[in-house]
Amino acid sequence: MFWLLLLLLAWAGAGVACARLCLAAVRAAAVDADAGHAHDLTLYEAAFLSGGPDRVADLTLVAMARQGRLLLAHTGWATVVDPCGRDEMERSVIGAVGPAGQSRTAPVRAAAAAADAVRALADRLVDAGLAVPDGARTTVAAGVRRVRAAAVAAVALGVVALLTPVTPDVPRTHVALWFALPLALTLGCLAIARIEAHPYSRWASPAGMRLLGALTPPAAGEDDDGVCLTSFAVHGVHAVGEPGLRAALTYRRD
Repeated sequence: MFWLLLLLLAWAGAGVACARLCLAAVRAAAVDADAGHAHDLTLYEAAFLSGGPDRVADLTLVAMARQGRLLLAHTGWATVVDPCGRDEMERSVIGAVGPAGQSRTAPVRAAAAAADAVRALADRLVDAGLAVPDGARTTVAAGVRRVRAAAVAAVALGVVALLTPVTPDVPRTHVALWFALPLALTLGCLAIARIEAHPYSRWASPAGMRLLGALTPPAAGEDDDGVCLTSFAVHGVHAVGEPGLRAALTYRRD
């Protein structure tokens, strides 16, 4: 019975995915609930907890561009105006641009995201219980993606099983019901994760997510240039209101 083999594959995928999600949720729940209770997030910390090293690099670029110390062209070039960085992050960006003072934006972003300053920031957040350690970074968010994939696989395998010939003594409705069981397992697991662990984060621990949720957005109209650094740290390029700056950050070379 070929459909039984497909059913075993559906159960295996659903079982493994749900087990991994449960383990990830247990690890996330093991973080000290009082972690970061008296911690005020900096913009760099908020950026890391929201989007990881890439968001920190982007935030540094945007902050320097907003202050007129770095030019970000919509054609994908970064030009240093002020070579004196005000902190380790900015010095990492300036160093990534190089002695010529001008470089493609993409490699600058990549080098800044991998800089020692960002790794030190990550270590501090992990030590404070606000960020997920490297070894556990594929946690609830990745677990949810696996369970979703397992749900789709269960549906696909069920359709294939229904399209293949089966013995007359096995009604197709029974086959469909058997495949509905792993699908129900995955959907139930997703529902529980939605209730217990949403929003999912690849970088922030539950304590870090609480601090991110407590960040106070600036008042409307506070930034004339349409770029709010707090909003950018949390939401990324979608928070950029200036078309030219957004184009510079999203430029992809052909």
